[in-house]
Amino acid sequence: MPTPGGLHAHVLDTLGQRIVDGTLAPGTVLRPDDVVDEFGVSRSVVREALRVLQSLGLVEPRQRVGTQVQPSTRWELLAPSVIRWRGGSGAYFTQQRELLELRLGIEPVAAWLTADHGGAAADAVLAAAEDMVAAAAAGDGRAYLDADVRFHRALLTGSGNTVFAHFAGTVEALLRTRTSESRDTITGWTAEAAARHAAVGRAVVGREARVASDAAADLVRTTRDEFVAEAG
Repeated sequence: MPTPGGLHAHVLDTLGQRIVDGTLAPGTVLRPDDVVDEFGVSRSVVREALRVLQSLGLVEPRQRVGTQVQPSTRWELLAPSVIRWRGGSGAYFTQQRELLELRLGIEPVAAWLTADHGGAAADAVLAAAEDMVAAAAAGDGRAYLDADVRFHRALLTGSGNTVFAHFAGTVEALLRTRTSESRDTITGWTAEAAARHAAVGRAVVGREARVASDAAADLVRTTRDEFVAEAG
């Protein structure tokens, strides 16, 4: 028997995915009684799921209308849940391109700042990059992804900028959308990408701020170009 938390997560994920997929189009009214009947859950579970969807901008309660699905222009597009749902939809490649373009404006600056700070924060960046290189050589995609997540988190948190550090959750969610069996796009360039990460790590540890920034820009730009090419 699923726990109340499990029921809530199931309802939330199902409704969120349907909205992002377009199965529930903008303007659609979500009636709590219908959701209760479909999922066999309590009204409190439905209310909590709708509350979370509202906090993410996917729905909005309207007086005398009901809870109405909102267009994508209202969504919290940097929220990890929304990134995960978009990653499982037809917007996968669009989301990758858009967020990689955003990262182009953030990660080179983070690399510069992390190189300026040096120390343990910089060491963590290089250690994660070296783990990526080892995982690439071993053909271990799961270890590669975990090291990739650690690399970008270390780079962003090592900057000392709390806004950049907060963005690490967004980057992690984006990276983890690549793991579905139907489009495991990491393995196509693992060894080359690992080498680009290592170049950033070496520059950061060497406290070469400009080199680190340029290497981070090259890393993100190349990844963006690969996704654009793959999208056709």
